[in-house]
Amino acid sequence: MGSIDHFDLRSFDLNLLVAFDALMEERTVTRAATRLKVQQPAMSHSLSTLRVLLQDELFVRVGQAMQPTAKARALAPRIRQALQQMQEVLRAEEGFDPETQDRIFRLGFSSELELLLMPDLTAELRRCAPGIRVIGRPVFREEVHRLLDDGEIDLAVGCFDHGATRHRGIELYHQALACCFNRDLLPLEPPVELDAYLSTGHALVTLNNLLQGCLDEALGRVGANLNVVMASAEFMTVLATAAEAPVLATLPARMARRYGPRFGLTLSPLPLPLELRLPAVAMVWSAQTDRDPGAGGGGGRGGGAPAAPRREGGG
Repeated sequence: MGSIDHFDLRSFDLNLLVAFDALMEERTVTRAATRLKVQQPAMSHSLSTLRVLLQDELFVRVGQAMQPTAKARALAPRIRQALQQMQEVLRAEEGFDPETQDRIFRLGFSSELELLLMPDLTAELRRCAPGIRVIGRPVFREEVHRLLDDGEIDLAVGCFDHGATRHRGIELYHQALACCFNRDLLPLEPPVELDAYLSTGHALVTLNNLLQGCLDEALGRVGANLNVVMASAEFMTVLATAAEAPVLATLPARMARRYGPRFGLTLSPLPLPLELRLPAVAMVWSAQTDRDPGAGGGGGRGGGAPAAPRREGGG
């Protein structure tokens, strides 16, 4: 495709081409003005300007009508084609059919969200969108907005904010916590009492090299101190440890419910209100893709009403 002389086009009012096309259709200044919903003097001025710019009479009065000159007849089909193409561009709405789309989406997750969402998402995609493939990766709060801005990920799900004007997002749910343990190794019964919870050894998830891990701030706000004997960045490691050692594993309730039983663990609610101090889980995307029906808001997610936020229950 050839280059465009933008300065040259800028000096030419492209609305004059619309006026030219209307004159070709109507063959009178009056009817052309009515067609464009402008006053007759304005249409006469457009015709005068066209005559000067194109250095041709363009339309010659014959009786009650105006007949196009040879140059006008030569220009007419090309101008009509250009206007039709522009109209198609302006009216175009990109569709998204998940059943036939062949596309890769890159998703960013914080902490346990990839483990919770990717299995069900993949199963659903194989059922209704076989051409869609997804790549998941862990992302941190301090980098998520840059990754969205740079297009390295299409969507992020996790404990992320979306307050900046260049991002869009909806809150998905408020987090709750649960603990799980191996009843063959720990003489506890659910619900675990506070004294037993504080004195028993703990296995926690950490993303910051602290023994108190991801619960450090929440524990500090309620004035609690856990006897943490093991911390890992991997949720599966923490669950496997609870299956093999006499420790309590405190995890997001959804993670405990889904994977705890697979390790033979017993679940119990927390005797501390830690979840009140935890950020909500949100889905965030870039405003650049807000009108992309596949990746961002799709013109609906950004403008439609999101589901009401909810606190975790049994689902």
